[in-house]
Amino acid sequence: MNTGQQNKSWIVCLSTFPPRQCGIATFTADLTNAIDQMFGSSVKSKVIAMNLSETSHLPYPEKVILQISQPREEDYVDAADKLNRMKEVKLINIQHEFGIFGGEYGSHLLLLLKRLRKPIITTLHTVLPAPDEKMRGIVQAIIEYSKGIIVMTSSSKEILVRDYGLDPDRIQVIPHGIHHVPYRTSERAKAALGVSHKPILSTFGFLSPNKGIEHVLEAMPLVVEKFPAVRLLIAGVTHPVVLEQEGEAYRNFLIKKIRLLGLSDHISFYNTYFDVPKLLQFLEAADIYLSTSLNPNQAVSGTLSYALGSGRPVISTSFAQAKQDITGEVGILIDFKNPRAFADAIIALLGDNELRSQMSKNAYFRTRHMTWENVAHAYMEYFSQFVPELTTGQRKLPPIKLEHMAALTDDFGIIQFAKLTEPDLSSGYTLDDNARALIVAAVYYKKFKTPSALKLASLYLNFLYRMAKPDGYFDNYVNADRVIDKQRNIQENSEDPSARALYALALTATTEEIPERIRHQARSLFEQSFLKNISFSSPRAIAFYMKALYCSLSQWNKPETLAAFRYYCEQLMALYEKSHSPDWEWFEHSLTYSNAVLPEVLLLGYEITGEKRYLAVAEKTLDFLIAHTFKNGRYVPIGQNGWFPKEGTRQYFDQQPEDAAAAIDALNTMFRITRKEHYRELSYKAFNWFLGDNDLGQTVYDRTTGGCYDGVGEKFINLNQGAESTISYLVARLSFYAYQDADIHPKTP
Repeated sequence: MNTGQQNKSWIVCLSTFPPRQCGIATFTADLTNAIDQMFGSSVKSKVIAMNLSETSHLPYPEKVILQISQPREEDYVDAADKLNRMKEVKLINIQHEFGIFGGEYGSHLLLLLKRLRKPIITTLHTVLPAPDEKMRGIVQAIIEYSKGIIVMTSSSKEILVRDYGLDPDRIQVIPHGIHHVPYRTSERAKAALGVSHKPILSTFGFLSPNKGIEHVLEAMPLVVEKFPAVRLLIAGVTHPVVLEQEGEAYRNFLIKKIRLLGLSDHISFYNTYFDVPKLLQFLEAADIYLSTSLNPNQAVSGTLSYALGSGRPVISTSFAQAKQDITGEVGILIDFKNPRAFADAIIALLGDNELRSQMSKNAYFRTRHMTWENVAHAYMEYFSQFVPELTTGQRKLPPIKLEHMAALTDDFGIIQFAKLTEPDLSSGYTLDDNARALIVAAVYYKKFKTPSALKLASLYLNFLYRMAKPDGYFDNYVNADRVIDKQRNIQENSEDPSARALYALALTATTEEIPERIRHQARSLFEQSFLKNISFSSPRAIAFYMKALYCSLSQWNKPETLAAFRYYCEQLMALYEKSHSPDWEWFEHSLTYSNAVLPEVLLLGYEITGEKRYLAVAEKTLDFLIAHTFKNGRYVPIGQNGWFPKEGTRQYFDQQPEDAAAAIDALNTMFRITRKEHYRELSYKAFNWFLGDNDLGQTVYDRTTGGCYDGVGEKFINLNQGAESTISYLVARLSFYAYQDADIHPKTP
């Protein structure tokens, strides 16, 4: 074991685990993988695997540190003793299902719990109402040994309070996780499965008699009569316990019923245990998902959660989770054992494309908080209440991906907006976004030297050339037809985008790793503007232009550049003197967007000139901003829905990635210049805003696409992944390379 592993805190899950084929095993694998992915810099997940019998020997991965044979009482005792001796183990998470532990109602688990000296959090996958005395006593004992209890639905929490006497404050509701997938209609997946242009119904999961599929089969003749091309796809192997006890009796019963009903051309079985990509493709192919359980007390169904998370409308029997999740906006609830209700519901949805489409979108949008990243974040926040060492402040920085930025880019430039993940060409292009994108491509190329990043940089640079005006400034808006929007450019002030473009040009021109041809092109355009004696008056335009001059000073000892740089330092100082007061240490009478860039450039001013006045004001203003944007150790950007006026109320929502990126840049610059560790810690906390440490507790960065959502509202994440948001995330992520490595060293003329 390496030193890095030894220094990490371990969270140990007691559960079944793959390759054992079991829903709890799959859940635990997904949860622990998400925890490792997000928190692997400080936390490591481990597993104690539950085996069905003493002869069960499975090829478990390294993550499994112990095994327990379900019927062997001594295994539970031995596992507890070994865990007590492991200093790195900080918390045990029991994934509880009655059937995976030995003894009546899984009572053998109590042998382990009563000996453990580590904090225990128990996740209850099944919560049965009206228990008999024996079950109630065992569940209450599990609760007594546990520091906290997690359930997956509000109805499970209500049952624990009502029927088991549990204090509601001890119960945390965290939903079943789902895999993040882009929202798509079914055509592409249908083609992959060879069922193009057919109405597709699907269901999946372990086959067993309580699955209730026979009632769907009895509904199908009416459906086929109305929709002759319909196909029902049934995926899943027979439940291992059922297979051992009864063989394939239930599957054979269903096959016989299909033949008797004359449905052989309309129903397909997939007798396989799908891996995740195949399962998600299977779900995506469906026009309607059928959830068929016959157990009214089923607390949670991973299959139902996955279907909703894939954006499929659902027709479901009225079991516990379905009654909570299947509203009229996402599907239809029906009675148990009612083929006619199934038929009516299927016919109604297949016959209304518009309703089905809207249900699909509703199901997708309403389940984004359930992605595994968000569920892992919720688990870690809950765990850290009992074990403060498991702080959510230490996250694993995600790998840097340019894929979504590239996907938003065509042969002209980067497109401004997106509809979810798809570029919205009708939104056109902006100089602002292409300048930002050039900055990202240049910094990324400096670090990783990839030809694709260089190609993007060249493309964005060409866009900036097209936007350049004879007076040294730039146009900002370009329509979808690639024609400059003259009227809009006249109506709106172009100072900020022009200054940002000059910063992008100067950064590119002074990045020595970039080929000379591209650097010369960027420098030529930058100097054309500089020689026009352009000037800026808006504070952020001043700041962006100062960053351009700073880059220029890092390469070329030109007195006129230094003079311009000093001039704008004094401009910011004058704004500060005019606006600040003892309780308002700021440059303006309101905090708005990209606020942190203002103190950041005064830090650069201090670095270039040695003027301590600049450093003093930079520290005062950045500390003022920190005081108003960090709450209880969490970064909370100023809300764009009204900003924060000096004499008014601070707004908290529509929080934007651009603000987080500016804060991270400034904090990293402050750390680089002052070496005060406090600022580096805050930069990581600000970055965690992207990773779920925000007011909604949801990730803003999409690890699947490499894109970033457009903002955090009061109740919902804006799920569109436009250019500004995605590039802002990349700027923030790359900041940890560009500044903390201290690889920019300006030369004072």
